[in-house]
Amino acid sequence: MDLITMDDLTNDESISLLEDAMKLMPVARGLTHLPLLEGKVLGNLFFENSTRTRLSFETAMKRLGGEVLNLSEVGSSVKKGETLYDTMQMIEGYADIAVIRHPRQGAAQYAADAVEIPILNAGDGAGNHPTQTLLDLFTIRQGHGTIEGLRVVLVGDLRYGRTVHSLSRALSRFGASLTLVSPESLMMPQEIVRDLKSDGCDVSETSDLISTLPSADVVYMTRIQRERFPDEAEYEKVAGIYTLNSQDLTSSHSNMMIMHPLPRVNEIHASIDSTSHAWYFKQAFNGVPTRMALLCRSLGVQIPEVIN
Repeated sequence: MDLITMDDLTNDESISLLEDAMKLMPVARGLTHLPLLEGKVLGNLFFENSTRTRLSFETAMKRLGGEVLNLSEVGSSVKKGETLYDTMQMIEGYADIAVIRHPRQGAAQYAADAVEIPILNAGDGAGNHPTQTLLDLFTIRQGHGTIEGLRVVLVGDLRYGRTVHSLSRALSRFGASLTLVSPESLMMPQEIVRDLKSDGCDVSETSDLISTLPSADVVYMTRIQRERFPDEAEYEKVAGIYTLNSQDLTSSHSNMMIMHPLPRVNEIHASIDSTSHAWYFKQAFNGVPTRMALLCRSLGVQIPEVIN
């Protein structure tokens, strides 16, 4: 099974993966050993920088008894001009499944079309990041007991942010109402907004973050992505535009969750880290069980109902 966008999963399939991930929590924490993927090899292909996604996939595979091959542009034949097609042909001979992050939108689909092994999209330019969406849904469900009908505020770089592109579509399918907070230059692409509205999603857009906090169930912060800007001067105009600190949360209800795909720059002040609203570090860990569940599903490996 490939996962290129969240459209590759039905709602029921998404929930089933989240339930599998919950079963795998003790394995993800190293409390029990479950070598379901022993003898399997994961190809980790990262042509853009990554900490959490790359390491959590590697941890997930190794916790399940599998092996990992790591490849990046630096130190590989990509630097010599090897095409993505040729790289994928090589990886298909070495690995049973591959994860790819690439700066070019559409690269993950291209890779999936080139080979027979399952391909998981770990981010394609400003396109999609479905495995991040799965761990985000898992985290929201962990905090609220459901992912249906919540009021979610997406904040920051909504133009280039592939995490919010994938997450907004998934939340819409589960009946969430979305408030999109950004400066005008970083608004959610209008084709995505149109799709959300045509699907019946309640969507509003604003540049005022603070006014959205009293009614929010989830506030999903993102950094302004300097590397996506073609013009440094344009980046400087919006850098640091949204910063949350603990004093901003006095009107928020007690179980409001603050999430962030990380890395953060200055979007969330350290004063929030010790509050009950801070979910971003738990969110980062949740990449391990959700990606464990996805690796098993993609490779056709059944997860036991009871894990001791």
